[in-house]
Amino acid sequence: MNMQNDPLSLPSPLCVFLLIVLSNFPIPSNCALESFVYVGCSQLKYAPGSPYESNVNSILSSIVNSASITNFNNFKISLPGSAPSDVVYGLFQCRGDLSNSDCHDCVSNAVSRLGASCVGASGGALQLDGCFVRYDNASFLGDEDKTVVSDKCGPSIADDTDLLTRRDAVLSYLTGGGQFFRVAGSGKVQGVAQCVQDLSVSECQDCLSEAIQRLKSECGSSPWGDMFLGKCYARYSERGYTSKSENDDEVEKTLAIFIGLIAAVAIVIVFLSFLSKLFEKKDSNTMFDQKIIDKKLFSVNVIKH
Repeated sequence: MNMQNDPLSLPSPLCVFLLIVLSNFPIPSNCALESFVYVGCSQLKYAPGSPYESNVNSILSSIVNSASITNFNNFKISLPGSAPSDVVYGLFQCRGDLSNSDCHDCVSNAVSRLGASCVGASGGALQLDGCFVRYDNASFLGDEDKTVVSDKCGPSIADDTDLLTRRDAVLSYLTGGGQFFRVAGSGKVQGVAQCVQDLSVSECQDCLSEAIQRLKSECGSSPWGDMFLGKCYARYSERGYTSKSENDDEVEKTLAIFIGLIAAVAIVIVFLSFLSKLFEKKDSNTMFDQKIIDKKLFSVNVIKH
């Protein structure tokens, strides 16, 4: 179909305008998986150019590469020529529902941020919404760690008993799971809990029980809460796995209004285009009729002469 001859087709300048404007508008994306949660760096520094630095670079590269095929792995790196004190231990853990592609992207981003945050540090850990990365000169692999590293609670909503009842039901389900990655939902309340997979199932259960108990205690009347321990975390929110800031809501509202305005402008332009083509057709028909009349008059004049 020839687009130029179709009165209902969008004019090409409009299409170009829409593409330019929409491409420059801040549309939400998978970046939520890479939202920052916390970072911690060792006070102990290594010497630049040392074997330990080479081992750190090697283990971080191995972590990124491995994240493209699995959502968890751990490493012990000691390159040739390294002393026992130069050994580096590391691991990564992606959220259990991520694809290999999303896991790799998240871990790659985490390693990049970790390197920028912990320059020259002999150890570091960084948690994003979708993944966790850690390395150190002392072995921590397989060790349970229930140290609180990050906790946040929303504002109190003591009068919303239905939401709090659903929250308690979600957390109770997460407590009795038995898997390394657990999700639960009740109404608009959703929760997620996860352990780093270097723990045993029983150690995972112990860690999550601690995290959930602290979450209930510290975020008793909040619509959302996050509790991150050294080797596990538990979270709940009425908007999904993680709490969204008010800025996120404003972006979504602004985007909805913006798209609505664009749609309205598009409709008006299409309508005007249709009217323009309609009048062009009428003008064309009028000119055609006028030519027929002129031709008849010309014929009459010829006969008379």
